[in-house]
Amino acid sequence: MTQASECKDSRQRTGQPWNDMHSEALESMSSQQGDMRGMGSMLSKASQVFILTDENVAPFWLPEVAYWLRCDPAVDIIIKAGEEHKNLQTVQRIWKTLLKHHADRNALLINLGGGVITDLGGFAASTYKRGIKFINIPTTLLAMVDAAIGGKTGIDFGGGKNQIGTFAEAEEVIVDPVFLSTLPRRELLSGMAEMLKYGFIADANLLNTSLENYQDYILRCGEIKREIVAQDPTEKGLRKILNFGHTLGHAIESHCLTTDHPMMHGEAVALGMVATLWLSVEQCGLDKRVLKEYEMQLPVLLSEAEMNLTKSDVEPILSYLALDKKNKGKKPQFVLLEAVGKPIWDVEVEPKLVSDAMDYTINKVSSL
Repeated sequence: MTQASECKDSRQRTGQPWNDMHSEALESMSSQQGDMRGMGSMLSKASQVFILTDENVAPFWLPEVAYWLRCDPAVDIIIKAGEEHKNLQTVQRIWKTLLKHHADRNALLINLGGGVITDLGGFAASTYKRGIKFINIPTTLLAMVDAAIGGKTGIDFGGGKNQIGTFAEAEEVIVDPVFLSTLPRRELLSGMAEMLKYGFIADANLLNTSLENYQDYILRCGEIKREIVAQDPTEKGLRKILNFGHTLGHAIESHCLTTDHPMMHGEAVALGMVATLWLSVEQCGLDKRVLKEYEMQLPVLLSEAEMNLTKSDVEPILSYLALDKKNKGKKPQFVLLEAVGKPIWDVEVEPKLVSDAMDYTINKVSSL
């Protein structure tokens, strides 16, 4: 494997999986979504192979994945980890690496990592020379059930989440729970919040997701997203329901990135769903028991979060709603529930009610 000069590598290639702790798991690296060892044809057709990952994932999985893919000549592109690096500057570094190695339109980019990597890598690939092929290998629960699937790519810009992006499908999405063996508990809980979203909008069985059974539901979440995206690939209507909890969740996440207590995406979405369920009760007649039952899950979902939100944060959080991609003019559009499994989209909500929803949410989490 060739290392790009401006990137950092943390291991030497040995030709064998170096991490003995995962050797048995690596022998079964396959899933219904794709088989890592069965991708030889796609790799052989590529003029060059690049693997994009971050400094957290690289020490655990980069050598193993390259070994199983049999792509030792690949170029590593290792970037800094974190949402704060999902920006144009990082994309430019990726483009420069591709150019430096004379990547042509038949090159292949493998995105190995969480949602930041799959969003960022997909965007870089879809825009380089008007588009090269890419593969997503998600290594976080959240990416496995959401970010890596569905053809949305993007970067943060101007203080807003995913303000610049494209619709571009990965050639393959390889989902394998083996990668979760090195995931911190906080990352798992972040992904579980995204799984609960599918429960609210599509399948009530997913509302039973817990740390004990989440692996049983990974494939189901992927199926739901694929079914929705197949009907509305460019988010003209139905696909909007996948944003349940995200309108305010993204605002919370963006605000917290400017503080000393940044939140993970799933944690912010967990809070966004509290506010959204409250709005659904007030505006759509959702049974209040749905909200109360969800609130019982919050102590676990947010047990690892670094939260320091107070009522003084409500106004700056709401200011980010102006940047939401789903706005009509300056008016935010919400996804609300009439009942579990019955979402409605493009719902306008009075600003005072939105503010009340955030007040309610912050009061609720401050008591945890």
